[in-house]
Amino acid sequence: MLETDQLLRYWIGSQWAANVLMLMHLLGAMLLGLLLGYERAYHGRAAGMRTYALVCMASCAVTILVGYPDQWFGGHVAGSTLPQFTDPTRVIQGVVTGIGFLCAGVIMREGLNISGLTTAASLWAAAAIGIVLGMGFYFAAIALTLLCASLMMWGAKLESRLPSHPAIAVMLRGEPGRRFTQDELVDFAKELGYRFAPGSVSIEKQGDHEEWRFVCTAKRNFKGQTLSRFTSRLHELSGVAGYRVTHARN
Repeated sequence: MLETDQLLRYWIGSQWAANVLMLMHLLGAMLLGLLLGYERAYHGRAAGMRTYALVCMASCAVTILVGYPDQWFGGHVAGSTLPQFTDPTRVIQGVVTGIGFLCAGVIMREGLNISGLTTAASLWAAAAIGIVLGMGFYFAAIALTLLCASLMMWGAKLESRLPSHPAIAVMLRGEPGRRFTQDELVDFAKELGYRFAPGSVSIEKQGDHEEWRFVCTAKRNFKGQTLSRFTSRLHELSGVAGYRVTHARN
């Protein structure tokens, strides 16, 4: 029969102290993950602050469980008289392996853009929340849920307000007979405050039309949208029949 004392063991004494210490570890992991993620976001990479922070916190949550074996399942296992006890870390290992396949399925690549990284990281975080809750660390699981939800809701807004050097992918389609040169495009990008990436160039010819695809990186710290900064002067480039400009996050 379920007794009140059995429920209270999850919220008092050494169990509560373990949960508070886990929260401190999670906060530290979130801050360090945000720091690493900002470095990537600053250079226009797809995996930014939210992705790094979610993965760092989830990894911290799963790892720190091993340090409190006496507090697993509210401490009931520590006093168990069962001759054998199945190690829950084996179950955790299976969960971690299985969730990896699921996370890989939501990551998509289209051209120079990669999407789904934050979704994959949030799935990994959800698995960590389930593991922490299943092990009986209720307060830590609730705290991890709130931290992850806060990151997913406001992390993108924070990232967009911070300075960065975003990269953009450009496709230029020339008029019939128009032949662009790399030096011409390098100078054009330089005038707009962008650095031309020579290693990203691809040239395709269809009939009399020539298409150039390349990536440019902002040399200055830009905040917010950057596409309009580039497209506002593309019409000044002679012989352009059409163009497409997108964010390059890879």
